[in-house]
Amino acid sequence: MQQIAWLASLVLMTLVGLGFAFVAINSGAREEDYGRVVHSAYSTRTKLFWTLVLVFGPVMIYTLRDLPYDAGHARSNSGPVQVVQATAYQWRWELSRDRVAKDQPVEFRVTSADVNHGFGIYDAGMHLVAQTQAMPGYTNIIRHTFRNEGTYRILCLEYCGIAHHNMMAEIKVGGL
Repeated sequence: MQQIAWLASLVLMTLVGLGFAFVAINSGAREEDYGRVVHSAYSTRTKLFWTLVLVFGPVMIYTLRDLPYDAGHARSNSGPVQVVQATAYQWRWELSRDRVAKDQPVEFRVTSADVNHGFGIYDAGMHLVAQTQAMPGYTNIIRHTFRNEGTYRILCLEYCGIAHHNMMAEIKVGGL
């Protein structure tokens, strides 16, 4: 999915760049009646707007349905919700538990004791499966149901100081 997003971004940046180049090249070439230019510009802007809405509206809806931490999805599963309190400190995570059951929803209550941190859960292949912010004085809640057993890593996603790279914890998923 990230590769597709990267390629789409490159194509769009190229089109924007070509648009700027076209305007720059043709900006002083002709003297036209101002009213005609304004009408043409408004017409082009309206067509461009609706084209973007029609192209990117469905793309946005399609990609948003795959968010990894849908609260409704986690609550619909059978079994009790497992709660994990996660508190960030420079430069460590403190988890209330380090084991959870597979195929049962887990509710992570994430906060920080000092500065902002990013809370990212990665699977064994180092793919991000869920994430949120850890902020002082506020608790963010994310819900995730682990479908595979194994050891998942929790890493800080926001630079928080000199030992940021060592800020990690592990949570084991399996039968309890």
